[in-house]
Amino acid sequence: MPTPGPASRRTLACGVVALLAVVLGALLLVRADAGLSTARATVAGVPLTEVRADGGAGGLRPGVVIAHGFAGSARLMRPLADSVARQGGVAVLLDFAGHGASGSRLPGAGRDEERARARLRHDLDVAVGWLRGRPGVDRDRIVLVGHSMGAGAVVRYSVAHPEIDRTVAISLPDGGDVPAGWPGNLTLVVGGLEFAGFRQAVDEATRDAPPGSRTRVVAPGVEHVSVLFAPRTHAAVLDALPGRTGGPEPSPLTRPGGAGLLLAGLALGFVPLAALLPRRTRPGAGGPRTGWWLAATVPAAGLGAVFAALLPTTRLPLAVGGYVAVFLLLTGVLLAAAARYARPGGTPPTASGVRSAVVAVAFLGYAVLAVALPLHLGLTSTVPVGARWWLLPLVAFCCLVFLLGAERLAGGDGLRYAATGGIAVLLLAAAAVLGLAPGFVLLVVPLFAALVAWQAAWAAVLRRRAAPWWLAPLLGAVLLAWPIATTLPLA
Repeated sequence: MPTPGPASRRTLACGVVALLAVVLGALLLVRADAGLSTARATVAGVPLTEVRADGGAGGLRPGVVIAHGFAGSARLMRPLADSVARQGGVAVLLDFAGHGASGSRLPGAGRDEERARARLRHDLDVAVGWLRGRPGVDRDRIVLVGHSMGAGAVVRYSVAHPEIDRTVAISLPDGGDVPAGWPGNLTLVVGGLEFAGFRQAVDEATRDAPPGSRTRVVAPGVEHVSVLFAPRTHAAVLDALPGRTGGPEPSPLTRPGGAGLLLAGLALGFVPLAALLPRRTRPGAGGPRTGWWLAATVPAAGLGAVFAALLPTTRLPLAVGGYVAVFLLLTGVLLAAAARYARPGGTPPTASGVRSAVVAVAFLGYAVLAVALPLHLGLTSTVPVGARWWLLPLVAFCCLVFLLGAERLAGGDGLRYAATGGIAVLLLAAAAVLGLAPGFVLLVVPLFAALVAWQAAWAAVLRRRAAPWWLAPLLGAVLLAWPIATTLPLA
């Protein structure tokens, strides 16, 4: 047999590392569930998940309702529920309307605050009532925990229900939700790297508070999302748990760590998968000069941001995602038009129809598995429900147009293709700062940037194999669209 070359050895090494990462990630996810019992129910349209430790001492246990933030889900908050359950509590996670496993829509999401607050209050009431009726739960020892939007919801609920034992607000967005002089027991947690507005909300909520009624906790080195997995945050939640029986120390990174390893393994596993493609002659880059490419890309993304703000993107029942999808669609059209102008009549190389179609279907299935499975198992809900079934192909189409436009303008140059995505992310963030895009975009820009980088890396792998020029944008559209369409709230 011929001796494997350097490229073959690198491919084999990638496959081995990918397999190890997948196995280790799966083991961590199994370990995260060890010793815990989970029960699920849907009550009055609200999906609920109960988590408690197996066995344990008899008697009544304190109950904790854990509420997620905007674009979050019960699955995102699961590590907090694990910590509570292992310390003797019974945790109940809920999916607010428009989020996670809920097929309902959140009325007025991002537009009509009063209507949205009323629905959040209803969903919390359902969760609290269900928890009080669960076996082994002490009805008089109920704690509420919430993050971001959920933090505001649990604070307002506790103000209206003085029987709540204690409340923990993580990343409270508005200190005005805490009335001056309110005597309730409130713990306020904020990440050390969060935007100044969240720290100001804590200052406002603790001003003029009765002595001993407020506890302020700063989790160092974390921002708005990673604060959920900070050991300091979990310690603050457990400190608020009445009558905790003790147990193992919290391991907030076990579940997301397992998901991260699974995600990395499946992403890296694409390298040996792509090696199954027949190697063809790699066509040379045929894009415009760098000056023209940059002069076309920046205005295209800028105009896409402006025009998306002028169009009625809120007609799509996907909060924030409507603007992002239309922005990508318009930017892609402008990029394709610029590429057509730079190379009139140019036609990219194609591949045989039947074989390319089979490869595309197989790789599409792998892309869905790689992005959806790890996120769903260890981070947040990614299974389409309700209107998401038709929003998903719509958002994927918008992402596809953007990536096709980027590929055509880049002309086969991988660096330009990746930089086009980076420029789009930067201008999307700038649009949020200027008020053109929803402000929530700023909180998810790092995650969106990671997705853009991921699809660019896969495109580079396919480009080395001289795959059909449209295959990389097709797979990239799945990687971008799936999290956008399945995690942003239904409005």
